[in-house]
Amino acid sequence: MANTNPSTQNLVAIREIRDSVLMLKDGSMRAIIEVSAINFELRSEDEQIGIIQNFQKFINSIDFPLHISIISRRLYIDDYLKLTAEATSQLDNELLKIQATEYMKFIKELSSLTNIMSKKFYIVVPFYVFEAPTKTGIFQSIRSALNPASSAKQLTDEQFLIYKNQLMQRSELIFGGLVGLGLKTRLLERDELVQIFYGLYNPVTGTTEEKK
Repeated sequence: MANTNPSTQNLVAIREIRDSVLMLKDGSMRAIIEVSAINFELRSEDEQIGIIQNFQKFINSIDFPLHISIISRRLYIDDYLKLTAEATSQLDNELLKIQATEYMKFIKELSSLTNIMSKKFYIVVPFYVFEAPTKTGIFQSIRSALNPASSAKQLTDEQFLIYKNQLMQRSELIFGGLVGLGLKTRLLERDELVQIFYGLYNPVTGTTEEKK
């Protein structure tokens, strides 16, 4: 009897990663921007209002869809506590040793009561190849819309660079729009993209790698 269970590869929407661009099986392209976090609750009322207004302006300035993604991972602190204990043992100041020991005790108790999570924030910027007609005219553009995956496979290096530049222009709009919110942004490169998606589809291994 044939195995009808789909393989993991069939469930992954990514066809390949070229430079800093995700090429999806549906023929579209993605850039992923990592965004820093801010503690909104600790800001003053005027600062909170300013952040909200700037975010509204940012959203209104974008004429293409965006996807905001948050990845949460449980942090395992065993290795961190081990390094802290080694550093503590080398201290000459007894007061510092006592403080370090109390700190490690606090971290152990905290981790036993709740899961300590790390959160990373990303903005996924899309671009569809058939959004921009090729030199062959509007009929080629329609054909690309009806069969985007086939169109993507036919991209030459020159076409890829053209579409990548348009995707990067969209990313630059994101960079500029988030500056007013006090956020730091950076475009993820190929190796970082590989690591993220490997961790997503291999959660046990991915969690182990984050033990720092």
